[in-house]
Amino acid sequence: MINIKDKKFIKAFGKNLKSIRKNAGLSQEDLANDADIPLSQVGRIERGEVNTTISTVNVLAQALKVDITDLFKF
Repeated sequence: MINIKDKKFIKAFGKNLKSIRKNAGLSQEDLANDADIPLSQVGRIERGEVNTTISTVNVLAQALKVDITDLFKF
């Protein structure tokens, strides 16, 4: 079970990911293809529905061409 503090962090991470993706001019589908992850997973991460793995965070950063730390600046 995810506690309240973790849930807030996960939601903030997803909101930041979405913002970075949009600023890069990418759709969720583009990001999913570039990161080689399912489109549905991108949506769940952006909505803060899942506590994603660090390896997924890494491939998202690579696909967005940003430093991994940028995904945690919120």
